[in-house]
Amino acid sequence: MRVLLTLPPDIHHLEIYRVTGMKAPPLGLAYIASVLEEAGHKVGIIDTPTLEIDQKTWLSEVRSWNPDVVGVSIITPTAPRGYRAIRELKRLEPDIPIIVGGPHPTFMYEEALDSGADVVVLGEGEYTMRELVEVIERHGLNHKRLRDVRGVAFRDRDGRIVVTPPRPPIENLDKLPFPARHLLPMDRYTLFGKPIKVAHVMASRGCPYGCIYCITSYFWGRRIRFRSAKSVADEVEEIVDRYRARYIVFTDDELTVGRKFVYDFVNEMRSRGLDIVFACGSRVDHVTKDYMKFLYDNGCVALYFGVESASQETLDRIGKRITIEQVRRVFRWKKELGGFATASFILGFPWETLEDMKRTVEFAIELDPDYAQFTVLTPYPGTPFFEYAKKHGLVEDWNWEHYTTVRAVIRGFNFTRQQLQKMLTYAYRRFYLRAGFILKELRAGRLKDLAGTLLREVLAVIKEVLARPLRWGV
Repeated sequence: MRVLLTLPPDIHHLEIYRVTGMKAPPLGLAYIASVLEEAGHKVGIIDTPTLEIDQKTWLSEVRSWNPDVVGVSIITPTAPRGYRAIRELKRLEPDIPIIVGGPHPTFMYEEALDSGADVVVLGEGEYTMRELVEVIERHGLNHKRLRDVRGVAFRDRDGRIVVTPPRPPIENLDKLPFPARHLLPMDRYTLFGKPIKVAHVMASRGCPYGCIYCITSYFWGRRIRFRSAKSVADEVEEIVDRYRARYIVFTDDELTVGRKFVYDFVNEMRSRGLDIVFACGSRVDHVTKDYMKFLYDNGCVALYFGVESASQETLDRIGKRITIEQVRRVFRWKKELGGFATASFILGFPWETLEDMKRTVEFAIELDPDYAQFTVLTPYPGTPFFEYAKKHGLVEDWNWEHYTTVRAVIRGFNFTRQQLQKMLTYAYRRFYLRAGFILKELRAGRLKDLAGTLLREVLAVIKEVLARPLRWGV
């Protein structure tokens, strides 16, 4: 079968891509492609935001590729343009089966089916997609046969939605072939357009914590599954040899929870003489000072910590399972070790006030991370907070394209949606436009290195946020 996998067209204009400035490969599609290739199918991938492909060009490329099946990966902000493209493709090529997957349609499968998708893949997609393609190859979109595929949703001949039993998570991730990077424009994945080749690697899936606003635990599962260090090292070695990348970004939410994996991975890198640096996510309750020193001494150039709030009550309510003291301790260690770390903060928990949010901003300044990321709380489908926000009538903007975490779509019990948007502006101004912060950057000499590149881009990226006027009474 000829299977074309794609992201929706014309999404490079969306805030989620425009504001971050980062071009990252669609690893999910690349994993599905490698599994399909292993099964003998001919596969193509269209990375639309990296190549900046609009809908007209996309339709032309899809039709010229002459696929037997088209698979579209969708997240919440890309859903409207994805659905628009699917409807237009269906109008032009009604006989091509269209399969949709990703976090958004997994939980909004009825919406996806109403928008032209023939089948929705629910959750982890590699083996489900392989089985679907085999069924379509032999039987077409036969509804009786589709019922035998676990982890899908579709409409039967009477228009009723059928949801098959869930597919169990992939227990041994080492059995998955490496992502099909040969189908991706690997020369385009640089850091903010600079000649720094970056490769993204997945070492684990799942998260046991279940924070109410984060989709990870609900899409990948509450049990974390790690690949072996050898498998990941083999993949990194292939990336270094084939693509000359030296900077690895681990896409895992919490890589450092797998302490044995991290130690084994570092040993694998040493034994192979691989000269790479990496960045990864962590949690303040997962590290000790010695562990952080080990990371910094062995190629880790950036740790990313989710702090979220200065309020212990809020941290408890959202299920974060960390303490303010743990946060302070970790950032004190960071300074003592001279390492690099970013902290993220969420504004807009509905039970908080504007003053509570300002305290979170002041907490960010107290911690003094190298960089701070501020976002507004966003109710993503599939999360407990989505149901909470609907139940309490907090959602005021249902345009999925605005669900980017830099645009307020909810109100709180004590603040308006407009006030929350102003708070994001206030946070960035308060943190980044301090003389102390700018002097620290100059003293660190970061204008000439990777961090300086990041800083200049961060400041450019938030320019449109900083330019917005502050009027708290709006």
